[in-house]
Amino acid sequence: MSMFMFWQMNRVNALRGGTEMTKNVLVISTNLRKNSNSEVLADSFARGAEEAGHHVEKITLKDKKIAFCKGCMACMKLKACVMKDDAIEIAAKMHDAEVIAFASPIYYYEMSGQMKTLLDRANSLYDSDYKFTDIYMLTAAAEDDEHATDRAVGGLTGWIDCFPRASLKGTVFAGGVNDEGEIDGHPALEKAYEMGKSI
Repeated sequence: MSMFMFWQMNRVNALRGGTEMTKNVLVISTNLRKNSNSEVLADSFARGAEEAGHHVEKITLKDKKIAFCKGCMACMKLKACVMKDDAIEIAAKMHDAEVIAFASPIYYYEMSGQMKTLLDRANSLYDSDYKFTDIYMLTAAAEDDEHATDRAVGGLTGWIDCFPRASLKGTVFAGGVNDEGEIDGHPALEKAYEMGKSI
């Protein structure tokens, strides 16, 4: 079977309400700690999306160089940031993804600083022909209160609101986890997996 015929069959199935076409899914783990709990959530989400037949790429911000946004607004003219670091490539991948899942630890009831910095540096996506429509947030915290993520989700929603075609499709929170590996067996892992599989 040719690739064109395969694409046509997928398209027909999608129009008939059957199996949807493969989507490009980008999972961004923003924790800088090795084997972090939020990264384990990211892996569960990615596994679910892969098993659903989607193309999944996972990026971790560990060892990435991402400087603070200077607010120069040159990216609005150039459609890319003038500061040459890893944020440029990541923003390009965000632009081309149809689904983006952000995984972050909760620090002081907010998203990680490196996640916020990445969102600021992705300003070149504003007013671009971006492809993403579905955004997910995966979080982990030592705090077990269900409202521990409210400000972090609100911060991400503020970014999403600047992209009219995009919306927050779901969140998963693993509370009561702090030390490395403490998330093992947490029910949030299954939730993240099922959420990825449901794309």
